[in-house]
Amino acid sequence: MKKILSFVIAILFCTGAVAADYRAALVADMDTGRVIFSEHANDANYPASLTKIMTLYLTFDALEHGRLRLDDYLIVSQSAAAAPSVKLGLAAGSKIRVEDAIIALAVYSANDVARVLAENLKGGKEGTFASLMTRVAREIGLSHTNFENSSGLPDDDHLSTARDIALLSMAVYKHFPQYWKYFGIKTWTYNGKTYTNGNRLLETYPGCDGMKTGYTNKSKYSLVATAARGGHHLLSVVLGAENKDVRTAVSTRLLNRGFESYGIGVPANYTVEPAPVTSPIVQKYADDAPQIAPTPAASAPTYTTGGVGVQFGAFGSTDSANAMIARVKNATGATAHLEPTGTGLYRVRVTGLTELAAQNLKNRASAAGIDCYVFH
Repeated sequence: MKKILSFVIAILFCTGAVAADYRAALVADMDTGRVIFSEHANDANYPASLTKIMTLYLTFDALEHGRLRLDDYLIVSQSAAAAPSVKLGLAAGSKIRVEDAIIALAVYSANDVARVLAENLKGGKEGTFASLMTRVAREIGLSHTNFENSSGLPDDDHLSTARDIALLSMAVYKHFPQYWKYFGIKTWTYNGKTYTNGNRLLETYPGCDGMKTGYTNKSKYSLVATAARGGHHLLSVVLGAENKDVRTAVSTRLLNRGFESYGIGVPANYTVEPAPVTSPIVQKYADDAPQIAPTPAASAPTYTTGGVGVQFGAFGSTDSANAMIARVKNATGATAHLEPTGTGLYRVRVTGLTELAAQNLKNRASAAGIDCYVFH
């Protein structure tokens, strides 16, 4: 691939000189997409293991559409076994369960396991998987990201921005809420060895429920951290911090700044709770009223997933889902349907499309201000 040049784009929200101890930062509301504060959020940086958020996004997509199951086993190739540290040290020819692979990435950031997932999901070739990563990145709005591998190991062409990393993290949160719990696991034991999540905020920051750390010599220390408090779910991104203490401190300041913008302080006698199994989904076009997820009616229709389609959100009530169906119809002419997830959420989707038709529908909806993404 042709060498990608570094770029500098004017920041849309807040500018200023980046502190000497980190390169880029951003804090945003995950439910509304509102950027509360940013520094050099559109500057190119090496994402390091934050890359694995996309590897997990595509893994969750495969689970969602039946191409994988959590209890499936994946074969470890010689290439995966030879991946450099950090890694689990899996032997070539051995197998790892899909759910264990997910946790290995979310908690320990294992490079060998990232390659296992890439090779098993895309025909045994990590490069082919990386091309898919970049294509899907464009589909969900990451306009300045290029992936060359599944793990974030050093490559001069492997680049992203704080803004794009934030968008990717929000996409995981909104598109696959049933898997959000994995980013909040604090410790994990595998083959007799216990691994600790490198995200220190899971232990120290009130309401923290994820998400992912990163480090290489070129990228320095990075962290995406998320926290829920007072009815708001915020996300911070720190890229290029000088050390772990800096990325933790800057992330804490960013989240504090975000919550303070809503008049929310630290609760008295707060105890950090385990990450929830699912997170509430509030699309940017929904009102601010809290939604209570009803039990799906016995007569609710079911749909066979697969092929190519467009998803227009997941909602906590049928009323909200039906309102989006009407909005999609009015804006694009397409007839969407409601799909119960079985977890109290209702997806709005148009299915059974060709790749070209799905992209055209996504473009029409996006032009009308409707948040959506193409799934396979």
